[in-house]
Amino acid sequence: MKKIDVYDARSRLSDLIERVEAGEQVVLTRHGRPVVRRLAASEGEREPHSATVARIKALRKALDIRGVDIGALIREGRR
Repeated sequence: MKKIDVYDARSRLSDLIERVEAGEQVVLTRHGRPVVRRLAASEGEREPHSATVARIKALRKALDIRGVDIGALIREGRR
């Protein structure tokens, strides 16, 4: 498993994609801590689109966001 800092990954993205496509797992780190693990899409668990849509619809019904100040949430997230 290849570990690479996020900063370095920016300049080597094409190389990293080729490695992942060849079957290698790549872990992106920030200050030495793993933040992203990449593997080929065919290796990841895939859910049928219809199941994903059903989960999103169920979540939308469960969450009532009427009256929520989206701008305030955005500003809070930027702090």
